[in-house]
Amino acid sequence: MRYRAVLGGAATILALSLPAFSDQGYTVETLAEELDRPWGMAFLPDQGDLIITLRGGDLVLWSAENGLTPISGAPDVVAQGQGGLLDVAIGPDFDESGFVYLTWVGAVDGGSTTHVGRARLDRDAGALTDLETLHVVQPAIDSGAHFGSRIVFQGDHLFAGFGDRGSKDFSESHISQDLSSENGAVIRITLEGEIPSDNPFVDEDGAAGAIWSYGHRNIQAMTIHPQTGEIWLAEHGEAGGDEVNIVERGGNFGWPLASFGVTYRGGDEFAPPHQEGDGFVAPIHHWPAGREAHNSPSGMTFYTGDAFPEWQDHLLLGNLFHRYLGLYAESNGGLTEIARLLEDQDLRIRDVAVGPDDGFIYVLADGENVPLLRIMPD
Repeated sequence: MRYRAVLGGAATILALSLPAFSDQGYTVETLAEELDRPWGMAFLPDQGDLIITLRGGDLVLWSAENGLTPISGAPDVVAQGQGGLLDVAIGPDFDESGFVYLTWVGAVDGGSTTHVGRARLDRDAGALTDLETLHVVQPAIDSGAHFGSRIVFQGDHLFAGFGDRGSKDFSESHISQDLSSENGAVIRITLEGEIPSDNPFVDEDGAAGAIWSYGHRNIQAMTIHPQTGEIWLAEHGEAGGDEVNIVERGGNFGWPLASFGVTYRGGDEFAPPHQEGDGFVAPIHHWPAGREAHNSPSGMTFYTGDAFPEWQDHLLLGNLFHRYLGLYAESNGGLTEIARLLEDQDLRIRDVAVGPDDGFIYVLADGENVPLLRIMPD
């Protein structure tokens, strides 16, 4: 297969050896450059414009007409370690309310923690207004690691996934196994930040009522399956053992009592792998153990556009460690990697989105002074 990569105004023909499934050529175009540690992006309805978070605390808007322009009114963040301004999502009632939802790391008593909030976007003024905090993850911890986090919506409910804050206690007392802690969990709240009465642990003594699922390590991607409506997420393992999971109500996903990863120090197994009858929800897909097997998935979505008909309903998943955008097909109850896109670009992939109008694939790289790319048919 051949594709044309358009970077910095120069076009180069490159040969790729991808499976016949992906024989359609594609063009890679740079839409913006020198983004500083971007994290998340979301399309504004009916406009084709992208709102993008920068982990240092800034928001920018990309449009085909104006390129990158700043958006004021972002929340104050703690941009240390892996913290800062994180995900962004457009509210399901945006056309009426103008609400944009965000996650960010803020300082509180006891350390720092992830916040979920919303604000109204004034597109003409280039500003967020009426910022309100909807949920503050408890407990706060003095750590700069494993905040997560991503946002998706199902109807009138918001789901957000968080990390375990880097805890190295691999026993049953690990924070991800503690139902009083929202770290290492997926929460479910209303669009106004209230805890629904039908959440699985809302009536359990000592449990955090917002928790929907738990036993997660470090959630870096969430998306909705276009056919089933299920929530899919991707999370990092310890050294290898990265997982793609389908979220279940009240499910315990096992971290750190069941894992396919190994310890960073010497590669020793610290837990048995997921196995039938262990009481934990097993991933639909996982990567092998070992540091070189580590993929560090980040950002994913199902392809639902018309520009690449062969890729319809296949999963696009960013890869931070091995630096490519993976294309996966569902098969036999799992996932099969079909193609590695952008592998020649040598870019850590942070997030991916499909243009609602053009069906093109938009990709955020990770790091300092990195680009926003667009993949189009050749």
